[in-house]
This record gives sequence, C-alpha cells and structure tokens, in this order.
Amino acid sequence: MRRLSLISLAALALSALPALAQELTAITGGRVLTGTSVIENGTVVIQNGRVVSVGTGAAPSGARVIDARGKVVTPGFVVVDAGLGASEISSVGGSDDLSNRANTISASFDVSYGLDPWSFTLPVARLGGITRAVVIPGHPGSGGGHAHQDDSDFAGAGEGGYQTPGLFAGTASIIHLAAGTDILVRPRVAMVAPFGEAGAGIAGGARGAQFIQFRESLAEVRLFARNRAAYDRAGLRDLSLSRADLEALIPVANGTLPLIVTVRRAADILQVLRLAQEEGVKIILDGAEEGWLVAPQIAAAGVPVLMNPIDNLPGSLETRAARMENAAALNAAGVVIAIKGNGVHRAREARFNAGNAVSHGLPFGAAIAALTVNPARIFGMGGQFGELRTGAAADVVVWDGDPLEPLSSVTASFINGQEQLLSSRQILLRDRYRNGGRPDRGMPLAYGQ
Repeated sequence: MRRLSLISLAALALSALPALAQELTAITGGRVLTGTSVIENGTVVIQNGRVVSVGTGAAPSGARVIDARGKVVTPGFVVVDAGLGASEISSVGGSDDLSNRANTISASFDVSYGLDPWSFTLPVARLGGITRAVVIPGHPGSGGGHAHQDDSDFAGAGEGGYQTPGLFAGTASIIHLAAGTDILVRPRVAMVAPFGEAGAGIAGGARGAQFIQFRESLAEVRLFARNRAAYDRAGLRDLSLSRADLEALIPVANGTLPLIVTVRRAADILQVLRLAQEEGVKIILDGAEEGWLVAPQIAAAGVPVLMNPIDNLPGSLETRAARMENAAALNAAGVVIAIKGNGVHRAREARFNAGNAVSHGLPFGAAIAALTVNPARIFGMGGQFGELRTGAAADVVVWDGDPLEPLSSVTASFINGQEQLLSSRQILLRDRYRNGGRPDRGMPLAYGQ
C-alpha cells in the first residue's frame, strides 16, 4: 500500500470538514461567554455559517447537539499583529511576506497578496482558540512581524527621489483560519507606520524629523488628490512618494482609513495623539507599553490600543516605564484594548497574555472582550464576528475549562459554521513517532525494527 507523506497527511487532515456549514447545530449546557455577557447553561445555535440564536432554550428539533455541560463556550478569538498566513519561517526570506523594502512600494504594500491558506501556522493557532486574525505588515519596531531595526540605516532619498525606506509599512488585512483555499476576509483595513525610536531611525535619526516627514507626506497626498490631471501630464512638482503610495494614502489623509501607529514611550504617545488631531487622521496605537502613564489622554482621544500585556521589561529607554498593569490601567481609563499573541508561531499564546493581564488587575470580562469583540470593533467589523450574537459569523469555540488557563484545551472549534479538525503538523509528528514507529501504522520501516 502506498504511504502518504507527512505533508500529504497534513493537507488531507486539515482540509477535511466533518460538519457542513449549513448543518443546524446546537451547543448546549455550557457556560457561554458571548463577548459582552455571560449565560449560564446556555445554548448556541448555528446554521449556514451564522449564529441563529444565543440563549437558554432547548436545542431545536432536528439539530445536531454538542453537549457542553461543564465546559465554556466562547466566540473564536481574534488575534492582532500575529503575521499568520503571511510568514512561515522568518529566517527564510522566501517564506516571509510580511515586510517589503521597495522604495516605490511602501504605503501601497498589501499583505493580502502573500497569504498562504496552507500555512502550518494556522492549525496551531486554531488549537489556541483563534479563528480570525488581523495580519499587519512588519517594519522596524513592529511586534508581530520580523523586520530588522537596521533597515533604518538606509534612511533618506532613494532612487528617483523616493523615500527609502518608506515611512509607511503598508496595509493590514483580516483573515479567518478555517481550512480551505480562501482565508481573506477583508484587505486594506488599516495603514501601518512606526513612530518612536523606529520611526525616527527611518526618517533620519530624530523624532522631530519623522513628524515633519509625516506632515509633508500627507501634504503631498492631498496635493496629488486635488491635482491628479496635472500629475498625469507632469505638471506637478516632484513628489517623494510613488503614485501607488499616494493613492494608498488618500483614505488615511481624509480620515476614512485608520493608521496603526507603533509607539511605545508616553511622550511619543502624546505627540502622536496631537498630530492625529491636527491632521484629522484616525489612529490605532500599537504597543503603547508606557500607555498607562497617559491613559486618560488616550481615552479622551477615543483611540484604541493593540497591546501585549506581558511587555514589562525596559528593553530600551522608550519602554523604561513598561509594567504588567498596563492593560488594567488602560481599560480602567476607558481605552478599548485588543490583546496580541507572541508572534507568528506563538499567536495561540494570546489567551495566556490575557490571563496574565487578569492576574494583574484586568477584569476577566474585559480580557475576553480584548480577544473577541474589541478587535472586531477596532477594525470596523463589529457585530460581524468576535461575538456570539444572532447574525454574527458562527465562529464558536468549546473549551474544557477556563479559556485563559494554560491547561485548558479546545474540544470543538467552528469557523463560519464549519467544524475544524483539532490537529496540526506538530500533533501528526508526535503521533507518528512517539511509540518508536510501527509499519502497520504507516511508519517508515526502520521504525518497526
């Protein structure tokens, strides 16, 4: 009998869907965390890829019933800045599509074109309860990507007078993690730019230079938007951004596309908030390790924060005031927060980070929201996923215990109403070799001797 390779086995296992999306399914008897409330002994009914109802009633007649008594039912977690589907091995350049160095393609860089639905990182993340992700381009100073700080050594005008490297890293995309061939949910949901030390390095070495460059870039974008015809006939002054980048930045300049700003130091946060107000730009703070020092100002500006609550060590002078209570302080001030994982291969640890935040003062309900409803709302998808409510995408996860406890495991996972196999390449490897190998189980012959 011909033996399948490990990769073939993985592809076969991860593409099989044991439950069709259109099947009427009821998950009954569990402690249901909707993302905004708690329902004891709840029932979640899903069909046709959507949540039909959430409450305490009995399962509908004819429904497939999943008994969740003694278990916890949550929306699928939404991880931000994880690089899932766009980076396989950071040290192998050909498998990492998170960052770009072309000086004519910076703001216009779109990570959605590099997404890989067969990435081995996706099933691993699913085992951590993650069903969707916001994939953010990497850049110097980023957390989820694998860009290098020394990119800033080449700051200045490059070939053709274009910015090198570009101040803007490109646009983020939202994906789902269901097995299949199309994982893209929505491309170009936000623009990305580093500030603080990383942004200063790109602009030439000083924070003040970056702020001037940022303002000048927006001025060029607005000039271009008003004078496209003149630009096309070479009747406009030379601009430091390519046409593709100018076009990509128009929605940022007019305030319709949010700008994810990576910033850490409290002083930098205040400067960025002021800049956004003066320029009419909608921003999302990324990192904000010293955010607790200026939490009231962030809240007053209505600016959300993407953060890793376990970033508490001063790796540089701009994070000297980082602390584990950052998430709790921001939440208490009224800031909407979303909690990150720990990079591409450890995205599943987002729930551990949330649990650590709870142990340092963040309310449990706020931690669940930071993994579910908050990311969806921050990126303009509120009510569409990240919450167990009628009409939302049927992203539902059943846990055998508290989802923020490290020893709890996923016992069932649905994405868009399709039940996902709880497997990964690592699990297949474990099962193949843990008993020394058996030829009758498809092992190599050498393992049976």
